[in-house]
Amino acid sequence: MVVEYTGLNIREIGEMEMDEYLYYFRDAFIHSMNQTKEGREYLENAFYFKQEKPDRARLREKFGNKGKK
Repeated sequence: MVVEYTGLNIREIGEMEMDEYLYYFRDAFIHSMNQTKEGREYLENAFYFKQEKPDRARLREKFGNKGKK
C-alpha cells in the first residue's frame, strides 16, 4: 500500500525509519478508505470513537438544553 501511495520502490521503503513508514502507511490507509462511501463512513466513525470530549454544541442541537440550569 505504501509503495503504491508514495511511488517509491520497495528498497526505498525498507530503508525508511519506522516512524516515517508508519506516517506514510497511515496516510495511504486514509487515502484508500476515502475512495469508497463505506470507507468514508468507517473513517467518520473512527474519528467519533476517538474523541474524548463531547461535542456539546452538537448534543444541544440534537437534544436541546435539557438539564442545563
